[in-house]
Amino acid sequence: MTCVFGVSASPRLGATDWIVREGLRYAADKGAETRYFSAHNKELIFCIHCDHCIREGGCIHNDAMSEVYSGFAWADAIIIGTPVYQGTMSGQAKVILDRMRAFVARNPHALRGKVGAAIADGGDRMGGQELAIQGILNFYLINEMIPVGGGSFGANLGATFWSRDKGVEGVRSDTEGLKTLYKTVDRLIEVSNQVKER
Repeated sequence: MTCVFGVSASPRLGATDWIVREGLRYAADKGAETRYFSAHNKELIFCIHCDHCIREGGCIHNDAMSEVYSGFAWADAIIIGTPVYQGTMSGQAKVILDRMRAFVARNPHALRGKVGAAIADGGDRMGGQELAIQGILNFYLINEMIPVGGGSFGANLGATFWSRDKGVEGVRSDTEGLKTLYKTVDRLIEVSNQVKER
């Protein structure tokens, strides 16, 4: 059984939250075990690159990242979803990715072989979804994970949604976005299962 950890890197309980939860629901229907983290109402202190994690082990900050570290340690596969802010990922998404430095400080190979997918939603059709996704995929590559998209013809880099600034209502009605989500989650589980069978 593949274990999938979903992260909603939105400060609100809205479109991104719904999309990540829908991705996890779909993964569970495919037989995966799932866990979920939302940045909503969570204290997430930005990385100050103090190297405490390298010298002492663990992060100098004591905040909600402990939940993220636990989820990454548990999971075979990761889904990170972000709203688009100013043409790229949210500040919360960037903090989460930056603070994962503490997770790999003692073992640079701690994430090796885990599979990762990315989701981005925005109020504009071309508002920065691909740039936001690329930032998440870069994180996966840097940390020796296996990044996946949904394949050619519709979900190349991952799942993208156009909310039309209507929040959950907007993304739920985005049929093309939902297709990209399901294709991406299918590929995430497929590759994760292949890795586990080795």
